[in-house]
Amino acid sequence: MNNGYQAGSTICPACCGLNKYPSYRYNHTMKVSGLLLILLAAFFSFSCLKNETQKNAASTAGAVSGSESPDLAEAIARFSGDAAEIDPDREAFVEDFWRWIFGEAGIPERLARKVAASALESPAFVMELLEILQYDPYIYCLVDKKNALPDGYEPDDLVTLRNGSYRVSREGLQLRKIAADALEEMAVAAAREGIILSVGSAYRSAEYQAQVYEREVRNNGQEMADRESAQSGKSQHQLGLVVDFFPIDDTFANTPAYKWLRQYSNAFGWSLSFPDGYEEVTGYRYESWHYRYVGRDLILFFETYFDGIQQYALQFIKAWQSYAEVAN
Repeated sequence: MNNGYQAGSTICPACCGLNKYPSYRYNHTMKVSGLLLILLAAFFSFSCLKNETQKNAASTAGAVSGSESPDLAEAIARFSGDAAEIDPDREAFVEDFWRWIFGEAGIPERLARKVAASALESPAFVMELLEILQYDPYIYCLVDKKNALPDGYEPDDLVTLRNGSYRVSREGLQLRKIAADALEEMAVAAAREGIILSVGSAYRSAEYQAQVYEREVRNNGQEMADRESAQSGKSQHQLGLVVDFFPIDDTFANTPAYKWLRQYSNAFGWSLSFPDGYEEVTGYRYESWHYRYVGRDLILFFETYFDGIQQYALQFIKAWQSYAEVAN
């Protein structure tokens, strides 16, 4: 997997749980190693639990044919507290670990069970997560109303977008190179089908975002502004990985470009940040035009384990890293 890790990238201490000092690489390697041991221990504990419940199930007649396997259902149920005790001593670590992670990440019970089931069935989830954490940390950095970027953060690989395969609504729009390259690739594919993508907004500095937010407050009031505009330092746009496609309003959802993006954007590593019906989760109303580049591998992680909801996946990764900070 390759998500464009830049060896010289500045590390994000606030949102990614990392630091930017010379000891970063050593410390990060040690943390990842420690986390690998933690989660593999969790996986093997799950396996032991599964084997035990399978033996118990085998000795019990009358299992319902075609339903979810009793051992899996029972093991997953442990995470929501609705199953009988099996072996508290052996299971305490696994249960506490996942309960803390799911709770800290704000993952709903249905998705928590899905992730737990994946961890029970195979170590693939753990290994994929560990590999993701080797990427440029800003790719998976959680930036929202509760998690701000470091003061003065500015990407060091911004490139200027120009009319070509896609259009730009004004001069001077910029993205990080990895996102600009992915946008070009996606725009070429869209153009082959007669769809021309138009970029309305991209990278925003903290200073510019402050102006945007203040304008929204003046024009629409504080309550509405907070539903659709981020305060300075808390905007995904500052990452240099986000595009607002034009027009930047609800009419975009009625355009051919929107329909094409909803069907194909994931294939190019772009994720809709604020989907319809998730305002309580993301903190922002539905924005059909706002896409964040995270790369194909992270998209697959979102889709496989978190129903494609970017916010849940990034919250989970942040909680997992927070646990690592405590554990190490």
